[in-house]
Amino acid sequence: MAHAPTAGHIDTSSDSGHGTTLGISHRKLLMWTFLASDCMFFGALIANFITYFTRNKGTSPYELLNIPYTSVSAFVLLMSSLTMVLALAAIQRGDEVRMRIWLVGTALLGSVFVGGQYFEFNEFYHKGMQLTGVNLFSSAFFLLTGTHGLHVTIGIIWLLSLVVTSFTKGIKRSESLNIEIVGLYWHFVDVVWIIIFAAVYLMGTTLTAPR
Repeated sequence: MAHAPTAGHIDTSSDSGHGTTLGISHRKLLMWTFLASDCMFFGALIANFITYFTRNKGTSPYELLNIPYTSVSAFVLLMSSLTMVLALAAIQRGDEVRMRIWLVGTALLGSVFVGGQYFEFNEFYHKGMQLTGVNLFSSAFFLLTGTHGLHVTIGIIWLLSLVVTSFTKGIKRSESLNIEIVGLYWHFVDVVWIIIFAAVYLMGTTLTAPR
């Protein structure tokens, strides 16, 4: 009969990976540490955007930002969090087939978001916004949203690699930690986008809208 881990006990159960004295696996602890550092990184990028936002001397963001379009993209990314949860629930039940379906669904939703972001960037570029130049708003905007897009792309590659692994080697119920860790990363990029959407798009159009 299995016993629940007590204080100071190392969690070495089959679905936890290598345990720590905190009762969680080393891998999960490492992911939480990475996400904490990434929070500070994105915080710096957002602060940089807000700082230069007030010094914008180029094309007004109010003339370019399309809130309805970006809202749909944000909704698509948020829905991918739901499919990620379903993928984890599936493998925890030992249902590898449904896990693959939900992982592919998550990757597809993420790809739709990245594709929409590429389209938006292309539109902005043709309307005068550039990564470099005197327009500090443009530089800060592309740096912040582009970095987030890169994170999403990495997540998509990670998800698809797990799908390939499930076909070649299989992913057992006892290995659900692999899905849980990528799920932590994916939920993180979703939450970060909510913050970016509020700070860049909603705040930007509010502050620059004509009165």
